[in-house]
Amino acid sequence: MRVRDGAEYRSGLNDGRRVLIDGEPVADVTTHPAFRNAVASFARFYDLQADPANRERLTFEVGGARVHKAWSIPRSHAELVDRRRAIAESAALHCGFLGRSPDHLATTLTGMMIGLPVMAGFDAARAEAFAAYFEQVRARDLFVTYVIQNPQADKTRAASEQARDVVAHVVSQDREGIVVSGAKMLGTSAVMADEIFVGTIQPVRPGEERYALSFAVPVNHPGVRLLSRRSYEQGATSGYDYPLSSHFDENDAVLFFDEVRVPWERVFVCGNVAAAAAQWHGTPAHVMQNYQSQIRLMVKMRFLTGLARRIVEINGTIEVPQVRGMLGKLAAQASLVEGLVAGMEAEGRMIGDYYVPSAHLLYAAQTLTQELYPLFVMAIRDLAGGGVIMLPSSVADMTSLHTRDYVEATQVSSIVDAEERVRTMKLAWDALGSEYASRHTQYEMFYGGASYVNHAHMLRTFDWEAARALVAGVLPPPLAMPR
Repeated sequence: MRVRDGAEYRSGLNDGRRVLIDGEPVADVTTHPAFRNAVASFARFYDLQADPANRERLTFEVGGARVHKAWSIPRSHAELVDRRRAIAESAALHCGFLGRSPDHLATTLTGMMIGLPVMAGFDAARAEAFAAYFEQVRARDLFVTYVIQNPQADKTRAASEQARDVVAHVVSQDREGIVVSGAKMLGTSAVMADEIFVGTIQPVRPGEERYALSFAVPVNHPGVRLLSRRSYEQGATSGYDYPLSSHFDENDAVLFFDEVRVPWERVFVCGNVAAAAAQWHGTPAHVMQNYQSQIRLMVKMRFLTGLARRIVEINGTIEVPQVRGMLGKLAAQASLVEGLVAGMEAEGRMIGDYYVPSAHLLYAAQTLTQELYPLFVMAIRDLAGGGVIMLPSSVADMTSLHTRDYVEATQVSSIVDAEERVRTMKLAWDALGSEYASRHTQYEMFYGGASYVNHAHMLRTFDWEAARALVAGVLPPPLAMPR
């Protein structure tokens, strides 16, 4: 039975997509030095699931093919846990550093599919179009990513009040479909994806109906252009010096839509402000998308905890009581994320025939981890000390007769040789202090929205009635006050 593998994924990317970087168009993203290793990392995602030894654990049968379990729609707690294990195993390939791997949008779109009756309540034809689209991309196990944020301009102004009409909007519509112009961000992994889902997660108000839209197009669709940010992969001098950024830079891009024609079968919301919001928050889409992100973060923090222990072992500080205490704290914080993921699953609920994670525990996890991650990274940097700074300039120093003896004389550890110490500290710097690492800290702080947004979700979903009932249960009875 067919399973999509890395070769099939890679072959689909040489499709004439219009990617721009460093002032130039990109002829082939699979070979360009800014993207080729990230493409290869995503190809390994598909190769992992295509391996016959892994197929039962990572895939399930649908439409005559086997696709990743992130596309499965869970009907029970056991099925939700099973798909989580598949996602976590796939995330281990990149230690949680690929935030927009193919399983992310697969999970997000699954949440919309569970909430299809909500979408149908606004527009049955658009809901039917989404259901058909979901089945098509799922059957082909396509790599879908999204752009759902507006470009940062004047954040005190609504989309319709900006000095320039920069936000993607509907220009016109006819019997065939709609025409869209404007921009969206952050197109994380868009350069390497098959499809782009465009949505409106930021609030729009009555009178701004032309900004209330949701649709999907192939990345190479006419009129779509991707302006890439600086490539950390291209800036990495070698895989030895930058073991993470050289392979796991998923990239981000601003997407421009230049009078893009979208047929109605790929339009899911058009001109309905309430439907645009309900697609994310009236369905389980927002919960599912961020649940997947917490699974990925769980894997990432497990990796960083292991890295922290290896750093102090090499530095010879593993027996220092304060260091052991910090390792224990890091382990507890990593376990907290794991426990919250398990809690979301255990406290989940049925929506129709399907089982979804707990919303309030998901938002609790987002609120806590958004603040936890930068502190977690800083704690490991504290354990590493100057060892991640005073490193050889490049891998060439390790082999040159001019420098090798000096490296061996100064990169000293009681348990490993100089080469292993350097390799470990190079990895630590790329994970904790490089430009790539800085992007990841920013990403973990804001991928789910600004802190006040997550706090609002927590406020909205917490069981305040139960909390108030506890207070009322022990409140002393009112006194009969003398008059």
